Amino acid sequence: MCKYWPLVKVYLFGLLCIGATSLFVKLPGIAGCSLVAIVLQAPYPTMIKVWPFVFIVLSIGCFSNGRGRQNSTVPDFVNIGALFSFNTSVGRTIKVALEAAFEDINSDPTILGRTKLNLSLQEDSKYRGFLSIAEVLQVMARQTVAIIGPHSSVTAHVISHIANELQVPLLSFSAFDPTLSSLQFPFFIRTCHSDIFQMTAIADLIDYYGWKDVIAVYPDDDNGRNGIGALGDKLAERRCKISYKAALSPQASMEEITNVLVQVALAESRVIVVHGNTQLGPQVFTVAKNLGMMGTGYVWIATAFLSALLDINYPLPPDSMDEIQGVLTPRIYTPDSQRRRSFVSKWKNLTSGNTANVKLGLSFLPLFAYDTVYVLARALDAFFKEGNQITFSTDSKLSSIHGNNLNLEALKVFNEGNLLRSNIYEVNMVGVSGPFKFSSDRNLANPAYEIINVIGTGTRRIGYWSNYSGLSVVPPETLYSKPVNLARKNQKLFPVIWPGNTDERPRGWVFPNNGRLLKIGVPRGVSYQEFVSQIKGTDMFEGFCIDVFVAAVNLLPYAVPYRFISYGDGKNNPSMTELVRLITTGEFDGAVGDIAITTERTRMVDFTQPYIESGLVVVAPVGKTESHALAFLAPFTPKMWCVTAVFFILVGAVVWILEHRVNDEFRGPPKKQVVTVLWFSFSTMFFSHRENTVSTLGRAVLIIWLFVVLIINSSYTASLTSILTVQQLYYSIKGIESLVNSKEPIGYTQGSFAKNYLVQEIHIEESRLVPLTTPEDIARALKNGPKNGGVAAYIDEHAYTDIFLSSRCDFTVVGQEFTRNGWGFAFPRDSPLAVDLSTAILQMIDNGDLQRIHDKWLLSSACLSQGSKLEVERLQLKSFWGLYAICGLACLLALFMYLIQILKQYHKHYSNEPESPDGQNLGSSRSSRLKTFLSFADEKEETVKSRSKRRKMERISYRTTEGNSSIDSNKGYASRRSEYASEVL
Repeated sequence: MCKYWPLVKVYLFGLLCIGATSLFVKLPGIAGCSLVAIVLQAPYPTMIKVWPFVFIVLSIGCFSNGRGRQNSTVPDFVNIGALFSFNTSVGRTIKVALEAAFEDINSDPTILGRTKLNLSLQEDSKYRGFLSIAEVLQVMARQTVAIIGPHSSVTAHVISHIANELQVPLLSFSAFDPTLSSLQFPFFIRTCHSDIFQMTAIADLIDYYGWKDVIAVYPDDDNGRNGIGALGDKLAERRCKISYKAALSPQASMEEITNVLVQVALAESRVIVVHGNTQLGPQVFTVAKNLGMMGTGYVWIATAFLSALLDINYPLPPDSMDEIQGVLTPRIYTPDSQRRRSFVSKWKNLTSGNTANVKLGLSFLPLFAYDTVYVLARALDAFFKEGNQITFSTDSKLSSIHGNNLNLEALKVFNEGNLLRSNIYEVNMVGVSGPFKFSSDRNLANPAYEIINVIGTGTRRIGYWSNYSGLSVVPPETLYSKPVNLARKNQKLFPVIWPGNTDERPRGWVFPNNGRLLKIGVPRGVSYQEFVSQIKGTDMFEGFCIDVFVAAVNLLPYAVPYRFISYGDGKNNPSMTELVRLITTGEFDGAVGDIAITTERTRMVDFTQPYIESGLVVVAPVGKTESHALAFLAPFTPKMWCVTAVFFILVGAVVWILEHRVNDEFRGPPKKQVVTVLWFSFSTMFFSHRENTVSTLGRAVLIIWLFVVLIINSSYTASLTSILTVQQLYYSIKGIESLVNSKEPIGYTQGSFAKNYLVQEIHIEESRLVPLTTPEDIARALKNGPKNGGVAAYIDEHAYTDIFLSSRCDFTVVGQEFTRNGWGFAFPRDSPLAVDLSTAILQMIDNGDLQRIHDKWLLSSACLSQGSKLEVERLQLKSFWGLYAICGLACLLALFMYLIQILKQYHKHYSNEPESPDGQNLGSSRSSRLKTFLSFADEKEETVKSRSKRRKMERISYRTTEGNSSIDSNKGYASRRSEYASEVL
């Protein structure tokens, strides 16, 4: 036995591994095999001892395994259906990708273990709805847990209802219709990007190049209509629009396509978006090429069907490539990765043996088809690991339908469909198409596209678009780590070669050559005929506005056929706002005339560049000032007169103080000195003072004062001249502010926007506004005034008031313009004609043509400057306080320096005054000191110096005499002592 033990161990190991698939329900078979292997590695004696225990364990395991097989939750096979039209080139590539994915998954034990996926291919009869229903029912009858497909959104709409009823997940990577939402069709799962993102990319592309009008060519089915609807919504967000929708029947013939494209060629837009499929799309470009619509000036943008066609059938025949030169098309972006490169490398081997014996290129569809199978497999793996099992039940709703011939009882409801659907949405993996994860809205996360330009025999990538960063020239994944920045200045693309082999960006529109004349509305008013007027007896118009429009149209690089249509009865001024509104209804294609650009009107139409400035102003009557006896006092206010008089006296007093001690002309009796001060002060007004100043401080003060007097005299003279010569307002209206605060009636031109502005913006009561029609009515109302049934002021646009005042010198503009408006030509919203005419108007401004037209119609010599005459106000003190402050400061500084000088002289000359006989100082009391100081200040400086010198000499002589007498007395005393001594002796 020991001799044959190794062979026995091998035999037992194989036998026990088969039986030990699972020791217990939760014990994998590999664990049982491991346990047996450990036991078999033991020596023979040990094996003899433990063999009964192993046998018991294996018996329990086999019993448990047998019971698990009877109620197994993991089936051997899972049926998956696929519904596509495999006879087309696109269908062939999808079939190859699906079969490759199923083969790879079934050969990979890490996914689903021993469970195999059984692929059931069902041919979709070229996307025919009724047959597709029958075909999907056949797939459902096989108890499939999921269906991959269909290819078209039309079929997806139909069979999504069946999927909802039977709760079978429907995974599609080629049905891009954005209306296939998870809310209406919860069991429809899109495993590619919705068309809503592709249309957003196209809208950003159109907005990037500045185009506003787009023509859409599309098949009139669910996918076409809903895709173009999404494009229209995205364009509207960027103030663009689809101006013409050219719908085609899904099976359109070449003749039908030709008829539709002829209508497209007659439209003004040259930006054409083709949203089709790989069958209809190439036919559209073939017809467009034959009609000459692939040349210079056109812009063609095809949806992703063209990029898929180019990838699958690359290279296309030269004739086919020639038909799509310069076309732009988005391609779903699949980032480079090792898995993608591996799949690409084996794609040639996968497609080499296809039955059609044609070369099949790799587009994004096979990549997403491959990943869709993996997503389903991983979801099933998670589904089974959660302990779920696949069961079907009869649909009671189908059982109640009579008619057994339909065999509806074969259709079963997938009971665990909701659980599998949840597992699908939770898959997060990296596939051959890149990161594969669903966002919260159940769309694939991070949608991105490449923007492809067809050039020569191939294509060129001009940039990328992603929902995160918009248009850029760097791959989207490099921007995901940076903050979101969708600013227009950050959008960038490489240069494009457009149809016609030009790199110049097409304008995007032309004036349609359909023989239709533009209907241009022209207001027919009764006032200010210089701007717009109809020539009597004809349908022609003339005037400043008409000449500007005609000159601007002549500068356009294309012909614009138009005809003027009068608007108004010719008896009253028409409403310009109503004329603009008629453009929105289509009654007029534009409006030309004296139409002010206002906020309300810009909400309805687009205006050109203003060709004349015209804000609202206030016009009031004026007249000559009535002269009176005290008119000479008018230039200064009473406060100004008082302060000026005070300063005249003040400066005279300061100069007198500074000159009194050194100038004989400022000395004398008190009365004479008062007269001198007053005379000197007021004579400086006329620079006729005869007193000379000798002190330095006095001359400094006088110079500053004479400068002040010069300014005052000049201002007085100018103000008095203006008051006596310039016209003044009859009423106290100085501008719009004073007019609002008053209660007087206000006139305005009938049909002008001034009424709405005054009522809505400035909040003037409508009852105060009086409509006026002709300039004569306006002049009459202003002359009559509010007391005689007229108006206190008249409000109108500046362009009108210039004409009105040019021949009426008894009125004037008061205040400033209180709006900043201009006149422009009106056209429908987003009209390219408005942009081109704006450029033409700017060109006329630069070359002087606009000024010449202005001078022809509006230049007049009479009272041309009347509007600039305003009321002259009296001069206020605030205008001169600086001069007075400087003069006052100079006076104070001079007095301060003079006081210091006097104090020093007083101290010098009165510091050694003799004492009084009673031993007290003569200046000891305050009153005596003050009197002494005032007497000193009043004395002439020369007298003080002379007296001081004399006193000094007297003190010197007194001291000399006193010394001599003291010597004589000493000598007498000595002689007397001698005599006394001799007597005593």
